[in-house]
Amino acid sequence: MSDSSPLPPVRLRPEAELARAALSTPLLSRAARLARWAGPETRVDGGGSLVEEQVPAAAELLGLTGDHAAADAAEAWGVAVDTGLVEITDEEAGTVAPGADLALLTGAPHDVLTIWLAALDTVVADAGVPDLEGLAAALEEGGEIDFSTFDWDPEGEAELLDGVLGNLYLLTVGEDGPGESPVPLPALAASTIVPDDLEEPSNDVLEQVSDAMMKLDDQFRLLEPIGLVEYQPVDEELMAGAEEEPAEPVDEDDIARYGMVRLTPLGLYGLRARLLEAGFEAPAVGELADKGADALLDGTASYGEFAARAETEQWLGRREPLSAARELLAAARGADAGAPLRRLRCQQALSLVGEAAEPALREVLDDPELGGLARVWLSERGASDVPPPSEDLVFWLTVDTIAAQLQAEGNSEELQALVEGLAEQHSGFFSAAWRVEHPATADVLEAMGRLHPDKRVAKEARKAAFKARSQQQGN
Repeated sequence: MSDSSPLPPVRLRPEAELARAALSTPLLSRAARLARWAGPETRVDGGGSLVEEQVPAAAELLGLTGDHAAADAAEAWGVAVDTGLVEITDEEAGTVAPGADLALLTGAPHDVLTIWLAALDTVVADAGVPDLEGLAAALEEGGEIDFSTFDWDPEGEAELLDGVLGNLYLLTVGEDGPGESPVPLPALAASTIVPDDLEEPSNDVLEQVSDAMMKLDDQFRLLEPIGLVEYQPVDEELMAGAEEEPAEPVDEDDIARYGMVRLTPLGLYGLRARLLEAGFEAPAVGELADKGADALLDGTASYGEFAARAETEQWLGRREPLSAARELLAAARGADAGAPLRRLRCQQALSLVGEAAEPALREVLDDPELGGLARVWLSERGASDVPPPSEDLVFWLTVDTIAAQLQAEGNSEELQALVEGLAEQHSGFFSAAWRVEHPATADVLEAMGRLHPDKRVAKEARKAAFKARSQQQGN
């Protein structure tokens, strides 16, 4: 996943709702209870962990029982210390007290989420650490850790987990992904290991996917209590013997038994925060609602259809329809490379505006860049006295529309169908189109030559593109 291009925008829940979810997560709620319990009699070791004699009392306070009670209590205490909910008052004496940040949990939603994000960082870091008993044994034997002894590459583990979480984020926020539906663990593991162009994975690749699944199974079990994901673990019977034999292709009927994971709304918030901190451009729907129309049209240029509509609806909801329409039209003007897509986004935005916007559209009927757009809007609503467009305006609008779709979608099937339809309906299209005084005319004609399946028509389009290019250079 590259940080050079923006990720799809995410729709976040209100901060108050997310803060309530954060406070109710098992791990943060336990950490808060331990922080309030901490006092003069509480003792920690040199690393800030509870001394062994006090762990049972902590587990009892939290109502934890069973084989994992002590480990779960120790984990909650570690989160309390790392997030500032507990403060070590004297390192030599090993004394502690409730930390100043504990008050933030009863403060504003943003303060609560700040603490939760700190807890998330701790848990994600811990998820990349192997069995601590193995680490302890290694230290006892040689005093130094030989990571190769127990097959642990700290940087590699962190990179794998970050890559998987990044892909899970992309799958969740992308319009072509499963959305809020759970993702099969095998598919998620394969997404970071199997190359996109690999048709038939080898046994070695399948073994890597199987190993990654087993690691991710452990990691998602750790990440669920902090509220990042909802996780259905791998059926342990299926994983028996997986270390000795490469994984076989997964039967769709059994896919759920191999693990299913879903980002929670709180998890989406958390991963976006981590992505932003790592330098990624990770927009959220609603960020443009208070900005100008130019920011809206440019900002939604890379958005999918549904995200662009949701963002635009929020933007329009804060404005009076007629003034909003005028602002959108003014921002849609321009001869730069991004102008056609701005006009397309403007047209889509205006489709959401009611009849009150009609005066703004009539005001631009004679505008060479907006007149065609205005005629389309008015005609679709059955407005009267709409002047017919000139032939030059029709061709200009056609070039502008194709240029916008090329920028938005690339060489899509829909665009190819449009290109074929234009060439079929207008036998003299190319002989007239190359004369259109639009900055993108040559690029559009070259794209039409590339997209049209008929070699004769494609050649005609390329010739027209050459003429358009020559005309542009001569002007």
